[in-house]
Amino acid sequence: MEIRKNLTEIVGKGNVSEAPEKLSAYSKDTSFESPRMPKYVVHVENKEQVQKIIELTNKTKVPVYPVSSGIHFYGNTIPLQAGIVMDLSKMNKILNIDERNRFVRMEPGVTWGQLQSELAKHDLMAICPLLPHPQKSVLTSHLEREPACIPKFEYTDNLVTMEVVLPTGELFRTGSACVPGFPDKSFSQGVNISGPGDFMWPRIFQGAQGTLGIATWAQVKIEYRPKVDKTFFIPFEDLNEAVNFVYKIQRRLIGEECLILNSFDLAAILAKKWPEDFTALRKNLAPWTVVYVLGGGKRFPEDKIAYEEEALRETAAECSIPNLPMSVPGMPGIEKQIPDMLRTAWPDNKTFWKFGYKGGCEDLFFRTTMDKTQMFCDTINEVAGKHGYSPNEIGFYVQPMVYGGNCHFEANFSYNPANADEAKMLSRLYSEAAEAVISKGGFFSRPYGPLADMVYRRTANYTAMLKKLKNVMDPNNVLSPGRLCF
Repeated sequence: MEIRKNLTEIVGKGNVSEAPEKLSAYSKDTSFESPRMPKYVVHVENKEQVQKIIELTNKTKVPVYPVSSGIHFYGNTIPLQAGIVMDLSKMNKILNIDERNRFVRMEPGVTWGQLQSELAKHDLMAICPLLPHPQKSVLTSHLEREPACIPKFEYTDNLVTMEVVLPTGELFRTGSACVPGFPDKSFSQGVNISGPGDFMWPRIFQGAQGTLGIATWAQVKIEYRPKVDKTFFIPFEDLNEAVNFVYKIQRRLIGEECLILNSFDLAAILAKKWPEDFTALRKNLAPWTVVYVLGGGKRFPEDKIAYEEEALRETAAECSIPNLPMSVPGMPGIEKQIPDMLRTAWPDNKTFWKFGYKGGCEDLFFRTTMDKTQMFCDTINEVAGKHGYSPNEIGFYVQPMVYGGNCHFEANFSYNPANADEAKMLSRLYSEAAEAVISKGGFFSRPYGPLADMVYRRTANYTAMLKKLKNVMDPNNVLSPGRLCF
């Protein structure tokens, strides 16, 4: 009761809850992670409240788990050791849109649906992952290093500067935002990612799943929306052929969005009526499709698209590709819609594309090089077959990164969450597939839940250094204990 009293003094009575139904909502997410009930849910509205709560938890040794999104997929917000769930969703202000330098500064509760809609009013867009859920926090996506659909080098470090409450309650700013007086008196405007010193501090907090600090705002890169677009849906029977084509075209440094989808995922994205459109599309689509968007910006957009299309067709000729389709069978006009789709959040009034087939989806994703993607497809399909899961029901998504130098590889497993037996089977399949992927060199840069144990037990020296860092930054282990190797 003393803790509740202290929390109420910090955030107000209406922002602290012990109601079982409220606690239950924060005890689970869409993943297979076992539910864990928190003791309190606290809604904060500013950094001062965040600091005071962190100071309180250090005195009481009660753990705190920060959340900011309206939806959670991978178990990384479940309070593994009970304690306090700190909900930052009320901190949802877009603090500044800097069109000249192409940055936006926002609080952690700003969602993809909110941000992209606001930026569109200024003919701008944030560099987003593939069709993010509209309730997903933009800051969370950047902290979790979700890959962008535009594989340009200049978008590899989209998180520029940020303000963080450290596990001790101290306030810390990264990059040129650490200059005294920022943002009111500083001319730096937070545009330099390095600093204090020569170190890129945002990388410490990325992928940490809330264990090393709580971000209260972040500044990320944005870009002008192309004035003119030209989309190609290039079909392939074989993934290796698609990869070869993407390798060649990315070396020319042209185009905007570039991604490879199998027929399952592309049909799930394009279907407007379920299940009719989905079923029809799967019959008509090639096994693999490269979605390639050429975009022309504010200056001479038609000229840019013209020379990029010429380069695209030259590459297609080198790969003996006879034509470059600009449409999808049975989906007239989709070529005009897909650029905007890829630059906005998934519609809020439409079932999320990963949930359309069976109601639930579990994602297995990791980094690799594109030339190994077929091997990983075969590996995952083989494991799925052992468990009686049809490989034809697995969605595969390959996102080239840094002009194709590496890629994000993702397998999407649809299942019915109401079917306990199916969920148990898929949980076993998921773990076995992850072990098989790791043994063949797949790199899990964002290990969640059971994946964390698989990764960290193989990296003794790295794990030991992480624990030392955690001990220095969070000596009382109050921030998200139980995550990663902590």
